Amino acid sequence: MIKTEADIKNIVFQTGLKHIAIIMDGNRRWAKEHNLPSMLGHKKGVEALKTVLKACHKFGVKYLTVYAFSTENWKRTPEEVDFLMNLLADTIKNEINELDESGVVVNFIGDLTKLGENLRRILSDATERTKNNTGVNLQIAFNYGGRDEIVNAVKNIVNSGLSADKITEELISENLYTKNIPSPDLLIRTGGEKRISNFLLWQSAYSEIYVTDEFWPEFGEESLAKGIEDFEKRQRRYGK
Repeated sequence: MIKTEADIKNIVFQTGLKHIAIIMDGNRRWAKEHNLPSMLGHKKGVEALKTVLKACHKFGVKYLTVYAFSTENWKRTPEEVDFLMNLLADTIKNEINELDESGVVVNFIGDLTKLGENLRRILSDATERTKNNTGVNLQIAFNYGGRDEIVNAVKNIVNSGLSADKITEELISENLYTKNIPSPDLLIRTGGEKRISNFLLWQSAYSEIYVTDEFWPEFGEESLAKGIEDFEKRQRRYGK
């Protein structure tokens, strides 16, 4: 039986589902399947993100974290890397008014020091403008890698001068890019691949994982609802 919007909202409430993280995979494969340039696949992926963000608001999901550009993506062609940098800048500039009016809190996680000055300013302005909003918290992982994040956290702790016996799980969590948000309850990967690709390695220790064969540009509100329905069936034990 197809569940209604009210049914999905009830699942989110009853299960305590607060945070969904998504590995947005399949833009290029979708474009190839449709005999289109890969760049158009990335543009279509932006439309999918807008749809999913609105669905999170509709269903009552408070946090959404998406994997937009990994530390490994620098290995792609310079043309594609430049396109992705410009796509992020243009998307934020074009969408920030609507995001702000919708109450979305926008944050960026990753090593942003490697990005160009203009792009860093655009991202910083978006974060500052929306920081007091009370809607969905959107984290965009850009130049992000889970291992790199953990290494960065350890360096911060070492540089603080703390002795080894003072290091705890809580302390490491407080030094991650995601220090102010809960760990993801549900980790979704589109495109059919069954791996987490260096995404939220620490935070997803007890996340439920849902993999769909749909390419990211095809993923929409109904797709998200199916992932949430699947989450309802899980028994979360946290190692117990």
